[in-house]
Amino acid sequence: MSELALAVLLFGSAFALLVSGIPIWAGLAGISLIFILIFSPHLLETVPFVLHGSMDSFALLAIPLFILLSAPIAESDASKDLYETLHKWLYKIPGGLGIANMIGCGIFAALCGSSPATAAAIGGIGIPEMRKRGYSPALSTGLIAHAGTFGILIPPSVTMILYGVATETSIGKCFIAGVLPGILEIFLSCLWVGGIFFYRKLVPAQPGAMYYIQDRARVESFTWHERFASLIKVLPFVLIIIGIMGSLYGGWATPSEAGGLGAVLSLIFVMTIYKIYNPRQLWKIFTKALNESSMILMIMAAALLFAYVSSDLYATQTLGELILTLPLGKWGIIFLINILLLLLGCFIPPAAVILMVAPLLLPIIQGLGFDPIWFAVIMTVNLEIGLVTPPVGLNLYIVKNIAPDVPMSHVLLGVIPFVIIEALVIVCVCIWPELALWLPNKMIG
Repeated sequence: MSELALAVLLFGSAFALLVSGIPIWAGLAGISLIFILIFSPHLLETVPFVLHGSMDSFALLAIPLFILLSAPIAESDASKDLYETLHKWLYKIPGGLGIANMIGCGIFAALCGSSPATAAAIGGIGIPEMRKRGYSPALSTGLIAHAGTFGILIPPSVTMILYGVATETSIGKCFIAGVLPGILEIFLSCLWVGGIFFYRKLVPAQPGAMYYIQDRARVESFTWHERFASLIKVLPFVLIIIGIMGSLYGGWATPSEAGGLGAVLSLIFVMTIYKIYNPRQLWKIFTKALNESSMILMIMAAALLFAYVSSDLYATQTLGELILTLPLGKWGIIFLINILLLLLGCFIPPAAVILMVAPLLLPIIQGLGFDPIWFAVIMTVNLEIGLVTPPVGLNLYIVKNIAPDVPMSHVLLGVIPFVIIEALVIVCVCIWPELALWLPNKMIG
């Protein structure tokens, strides 16, 4: 069998297993062992060493620590307080409630690092409130589904940690690279929501229109004392984000050290502010963090075994050489890679896509003269789109569960403008690479 045919068979089999619904770690490990037994039986005795070596990394310590940072926040009422605080400050702005949801998702995403958790936490409060105030079902659900995806771009992001480990690039620089594109994405999304309200004042929408906004705005007023008082519960958690990013930006701490300190402070703040100190509550937090960490690390071990097998069979190198020889120019190849990532993101969770594909694509990206840190942002925004596109589209099902009376077709139509915004962010990062690279290049050390 030729090396190209073997490469297509290997990656095609892995993709078929992953979309079949089998656990990701089992699919990657299973297909790796099958190909070892058939094509390279001499590698069988090295499998334990590969698995142990893949986990024997100080950088991997950041994953459970950042998950432990997010677990107490997810179990508390922090999302509710964050939402109410932003609403009190933004309620006078056209579309202020939608913008409050958008910014709330951005901040909560930075705290918990998980897109589904962000969509569930903020959406559970925000979607009913937006619909009470006349937001169309499509706009309210589409907004939350999109805003939940900020969790994998805005640092600290577990997917950025996985990319850094899988490609052996600086995790701190991957974190910082997501800041400006993340701010741009939030800004454009808020601009779109505010623009809808401004336009509707000039040209009232007809009932039944997808973005019809009924005039059901409540007469609300908040004093300056109420606004500043609402910051008391939220400010400590915002300071955690600032502290983590400041320590990474200044070169004072490694991602693992910053994650460890953030986890301790998160637990202390939750116990102090929300009185979560019952042993049963704490046990729930720790077991949730342990389960999620174990799942991700098992996927990582299986993905690195898969990468080892594909490299030994020369599948990775063959596909890389094939792509580089395509007569499309470097931007044509980048366009094809974006399409590939979009398709994979529609079927496979972001963590699995990064662990399986990033090591394959890295030599191609470097061969074309692009920066791996820049590509971390491109890859992550593509995977954001995958979270809101069928058939998997995890965030779609989360908001559908929050608002079961809203047809999935309406949720999808509500998401479309935001998908266009995410595609626009990719274009902007391609045209102006400094959006992703300027802050990392300014890092000390």
